[in-house]
Amino acid sequence: MPLKLSVLDLSPIPSGFTPSDALANSVDLARHAEAAGYHRYWLAEHHNTGMLACSTPELLIARVAGATSRLRVGSGGVMLPNHSPLKVAETFRVLEAMFPGRIDLGLGRAPGTDPVTASALRRGHADADNFPAQLSDLIGYLKDAMPADHPHSRVRATPVGVPCPPIWILGSSLYGARVAAANGFGFAYAHHIVPENVYTAMRLYREEFRASPFGHEPRAILAVSAICAPTAEEAERLAATADLSMMRTRTGRTRYPLPSVEEALAYRYEPDEEALRQYNRTRIHIGTPEALAESIGALARATSADEVMVNTMIHNHQDRIRSYQLLASALMS
Repeated sequence: MPLKLSVLDLSPIPSGFTPSDALANSVDLARHAEAAGYHRYWLAEHHNTGMLACSTPELLIARVAGATSRLRVGSGGVMLPNHSPLKVAETFRVLEAMFPGRIDLGLGRAPGTDPVTASALRRGHADADNFPAQLSDLIGYLKDAMPADHPHSRVRATPVGVPCPPIWILGSSLYGARVAAANGFGFAYAHHIVPENVYTAMRLYREEFRASPFGHEPRAILAVSAICAPTAEEAERLAATADLSMMRTRTGRTRYPLPSVEEALAYRYEPDEEALRQYNRTRIHIGTPEALAESIGALARATSADEVMVNTMIHNHQDRIRSYQLLASALMS
C-alpha cells in the first residue's frame, strides 16, 4: 500500500553557501515537497553548530507555512526543557491562529546541542530534568486548564480562544513512547538517531496508548534518514556527505558546514572515525527508488508506522530535491 510521507528538515548549511542560502533552500524544498504530495513538513531545533540553520523552528514554521498552502507544518521538534512552557504555548497559539488546521507541535526532551550550550539556553541548569512538570504546564496553558492551586493559575496563554494544535512527542527511547501513550499524543520515533529501540518503542506506544482529548487513537511516525538517486552508485557517492557530517557531529566537531561530496570523498578516516561511519550506515537508507521502497517500506510495516518522515542530508540542493521526489514516486504510488 502507498505510504504517507513527510519531511524532517534540519536546514543544513552546505559548504560554500551561507545560512541565508540554507533557509531559502528550506522554503524551496517545502514547495517541492508539497507539489510531490508530502503530508507534513517539520523543522528541527539545534544550537551551536556551523552545519545547521535551525535554531528557531517556530520562525521557520511561519515562513514555510506562509510559502505553502496544503502542507501541515510543525516542529520536529521544540526542545521543551530549553523554553518556558508559557512561551511555547503562546508561540504555537499564534501559529495556529495564523495557519488554522495546519500546525503541529512536536516536542522533544533532549537539548538539541552540547551540555555547555544547553546550560546557556537553560540559564545554568543544563542537567535539570523537569520535562514532566514542563509538559504538564504546557498542556495547562494550551487547554486553558491550569490547576487552581498552580502558582500561575491565573495566567492565560494568548491569544485566547485558539484551538490546541496536535501534540507529538519525539523520542528515540521507551520514555518518549510512554509519555506519548499516557497522554494520547502522537509519537514520532527517531530511527535516524537511534535505530536499536525502534521495534520496542513503537510497539510499546500502541500497547500503552490511552485515549484523551488530544487523541482517540495512536498515531505513529517513523523518522528515517534516506538518500535516493537514480542509480545505486550515485546514491553512494551522495552519501559521503552524510557519512562525514555525522562523524564530525558525533566527535564534537560541530563548527563545520555540511561538506560537499568532493570534500567528503577526499577525507581520510582514522580507525575510530571509520567505526562511527559504519555505525551511521545502520541508520540511513541509501539507494535507488526501488531499493528504498523495499527497505523503508519493510521497516514501516514491521513497526506498524502510520507515516514515514524522511530526513535527507545532501550537499547539492537540486540533488536533495530530486531525492525527495524519487522517494515520493516510489513510496506513494
